[in-house]
Amino acid sequence: MKTLILGAGYSGLAVATKMKPAPGLEALMVEQNAYHTFETRLHEAAAHNTPVTLPLAPLLRGTGVNLEKAQVEAVNLDEREVKLKDGRVLTYDTLVVGLGSVTNFYRIPGLAENASELKQLSDADEIFNFVNRAYTTEYQGNRDIVVGGAGLTGVELVTELAQRAQLLTKERGLPPFNIYLVEAGPKILPILDDALRAKAQKTLEDYGIHILVGHRITQATADTVTVQTASGEQKTISAGKIIWTGGIQARDIVSGSKLEKGPGGRIAVDDKLRAKGYPEVFVIGDMGLALNQEGKPVPTTAQHAGQQGRLTGKNIMRLVRGEEPESYEPTTLGEFVSLGGLMAVGWMKLPWNQKLAITGGIAHVMKRASEWRWRISID
Repeated sequence: MKTLILGAGYSGLAVATKMKPAPGLEALMVEQNAYHTFETRLHEAAAHNTPVTLPLAPLLRGTGVNLEKAQVEAVNLDEREVKLKDGRVLTYDTLVVGLGSVTNFYRIPGLAENASELKQLSDADEIFNFVNRAYTTEYQGNRDIVVGGAGLTGVELVTELAQRAQLLTKERGLPPFNIYLVEAGPKILPILDDALRAKAQKTLEDYGIHILVGHRITQATADTVTVQTASGEQKTISAGKIIWTGGIQARDIVSGSKLEKGPGGRIAVDDKLRAKGYPEVFVIGDMGLALNQEGKPVPTTAQHAGQQGRLTGKNIMRLVRGEEPESYEPTTLGEFVSLGGLMAVGWMKLPWNQKLAITGGIAHVMKRASEWRWRISID
């Protein structure tokens, strides 16, 4: 059974590390980088240059999965073909699509052209380099930073940047830059309940971050963003760096006559995580539109991507043995938001669908524990 695994993000890597060499199984992972990136920690790399990658080769040892360092250009499900950027075409019997998402700029004029993203290591490097340049005496431009989107990524990024600014201010004697967090919705961190959100907002305010909820970015230039309130009031904010974390959408590189897509371009899958109409194709992580037990879309988070990947890896091994694949039953173990240093807020799941709210250092430890569980799961 010739199996292709596209992507080495949380979902794709989880698939590969759950596989073992087996007679009749030929498995190949296609990934443009030689490493796996902890995307949930890119905000740390952006602010502090924290290492957030792991080399793939040691992780794939003993799995029977070979690595092909290449970039996928297009996937044709009707022809069972995967076209690579270098012109090669790969075929498969079984396909796993785990290529993740791209930033959704929502067609806001000038935003895609002028805003940085935080989707990969090079994005984090760009932001880190800007902060360092802004804290030199030679730098003459605007030093302020505008971050659009107050979800997990945006909030974690601004707190780390604020902490970094405080450290550099003490080290170099230069004043801190302003950080603006702009959110079109009525509140930051909509995934949290009101009490935890209030604690998070208090932390941001203590850092001196300017929180602009109910402000929609309507335009961006190289050094400004225009925002508009619900009442129609507009104002322009000058910035040396604009960063957009306000939305994602599935990569639009998969085609098929029977393909079904939902919100954000996500591909509809069945209860085994197979693309509807294509039982030989598993679509997982940000690209797949899986449903939970209530029939609602499963969130595009690292923990769910990992769950989907582990199940898919096991299901491929089941198919090799001639067994039926198992159904996907998602579970949310908790959600934690890093707020710089040893501070975090979040909740963890308890029996009988109860939630335990946790803040401060203990929440930070719980967030780190979830990352170590991931590390253990792929070793």
